[in-house]
Amino acid sequence: MKGIYHGESDPLELIDGKEYEIIGKNEKMHMYSVIDETGEDYMYDMDSFEITEEWVFIIFKRAIHAK
Repeated sequence: MKGIYHGESDPLELIDGKEYEIIGKNEKMHMYSVIDETGEDYMYDMDSFEITEEWVFIIFKRAIHAK
């Protein structure tokens, strides 16, 4: 899944307006696991992201290209 970050920019965390890979989510904590500017995954608040590509679409797209 991918999402655009909206919030304060930090060159060691997230940049406002940039699209990031979201690799997981914790509904209970309302957090996404995001690959940030360090190249590692960290938890960030879901409200800070505008989802641009859902996991279902990504799986479908990969299946089409695998044929």
